Amino acid sequence: MATKRFSSILLLILKIHIMALNFNLYAKEGNTFLKEYTKEMNLGNDRDKAGRILTAILHALRDIIPPQESLQFMAQLPMFLKGVFVHGWALRKEKPKVKRMADFIELVRKHDGVAAINDFEYNDEVAERYIDTTFIYLRRYISLGEMEDIRDSLPKDLKSMVYSNIMF
Repeated sequence: MATKRFSSILLLILKIHIMALNFNLYAKEGNTFLKEYTKEMNLGNDRDKAGRILTAILHALRDIIPPQESLQFMAQLPMFLKGVFVHGWALRKEKPKVKRMADFIELVRKHDGVAAINDFEYNDEVAERYIDTTFIYLRRYISLGEMEDIRDSLPKDLKSMVYSNIMF
């Protein structure tokens, strides 16, 4: 009986140790991703700004695509990006009315909150460049088929947001 209990405790300690290693790995992968993404976005060393921009874009996308599509998209993300994607997620009956790129940019800014003035400079060209670069960068993780599914679920005037970058 004592041996069985000891084995159970040992197994539990081993599982906790393995989980800790995984969390450390996720943190390392996340930091590497953010460093490379910051460089790709031409933001110097401002990883905080890059993180806010990425989060705002992912949350705006999550708001406008169907929940089932969000789940399929999220399934392909690495663990550190899954956390970013789902943070604060609440399913809503009403989706934001986003029909054009200007509407999407405004939704992205809304998700960025008070930092939007600094992060996007209220310049639609800057915001659109960040959105394009983000979708290109996400192709490292998201399959072509899933990107096409996302594109198909977008309003007509937003399809180019994914389509123009789908082959990268």
